[in-house]
Amino acid sequence: MRHNKAINHLGRKSGHRKALLANMATSLILHKRIQTTVAKAKALKMYVEPLITKSKEDTTHSRRVVFSYLKNKEAVTELFRTVAPKIADRPGGYTRVLKTGFRQGDGADMALIELVDFNEAALASAPKKAAKKTTRRSSKKAAEAAPAAEAPAAE
Repeated sequence: MRHNKAINHLGRKSGHRKALLANMATSLILHKRIQTTVAKAKALKMYVEPLITKSKEDTTHSRRVVFSYLKNKEAVTELFRTVAPKIADRPGGYTRVLKTGFRQGDGADMALIELVDFNEAALASAPKKAAKKTTRRSSKKAAEAAPAAEAPAAE
């Protein structure tokens, strides 16, 4: 049983797993999308999203914390200069995992992981949502309550 086992070990020792995730996170930040297996994509999502959240605050401390995970100056610079301003108003969910089928050689389930705000095709095709004009409350009750409240005040 794997009760309370939060992370997928990916069949690797901890040092190898940390290096793998750091390299994949670097590639994701630099290229904005990478293709990998579904298991690695899900593990990478858990690894990189806290780093992106940390990059919203551009301080020396947060840069050092992110660098301790990524170990790549170019990736840290890219993360803080281009990625962080684009996701500044997003409260989470910075990455998207899209399943792409199975690998030819061994049949592994493959996926494409990408940064959400950097997919121009998806951003262009997404319809602009209009502001909601209705509320969840009944308009009839609100309309009756408003004049009733104003009437005693006018007397």
